[in-house]
Amino acid sequence: MTALLGYHAALLLRSQRWLAPAVLYGALLAVGVSMGDPVLDSLGYAAAALLPVTAWLVRVCATQEPAAARHCVVAATAPWRAQLACLLTASGAAALLGLAGTIVTVVLADAHNTDGTVAVPVPGALASGLLAAAVCTLTGAAVGALCTWPVQRSRGLSMALMCLATLLVAVLAGSPAQDAISSLITGSRTGSVPLSPLPLAAALLAAAAAAGVSCGLSARRG
Repeated sequence: MTALLGYHAALLLRSQRWLAPAVLYGALLAVGVSMGDPVLDSLGYAAAALLPVTAWLVRVCATQEPAAARHCVVAATAPWRAQLACLLTASGAAALLGLAGTIVTVVLADAHNTDGTVAVPVPGALASGLLAAAVCTLTGAAVGALCTWPVQRSRGLSMALMCLATLLVAVLAGSPAQDAISSLITGSRTGSVPLSPLPLAAALLAAAAAAGVSCGLSARRG
């Protein structure tokens, strides 16, 4: 797996197809995060922005490899290993973007609650923001895995499904991403830092299940 991860990471960097998702994430942060905004609200927005970015990166990594090259990789390893390496590479790239975005958000934002009456501890806010970013990265990876090859083979349909699913996991109750984002927004009203591990556990299960479906179908669909 180490060699496969290195191969897919190099392929992603050299193809420069990571630039569009990275620019999207930067643009979303530039629009939604301003200097002096409440820190927990800003962290919730920064985490939510990772949902479409991660799903897009998964789509990029799953489809960027030429067919001949993928056949060679599959012959040398296994279809599920090759697909898992794609998913892990995309998730790792999104996690790096999330780490940078969370740190920038904490630096720019105001460490107080929404009405500015209660101070919010910066280390706690950073930890809560990183936790929410991890939840949204995993949820976005699950969406991306289920909305691109090999689960969805139609490019137009898969893109439409990915956009719709990304929106739904951000707003529907019960979604790990929605729980993480809403807890930050609720915490910003009172000044309390949310650090519940339950959304992260749910996001891990969702990402693992989606990866299992994707890796299982990769062997059947070539």
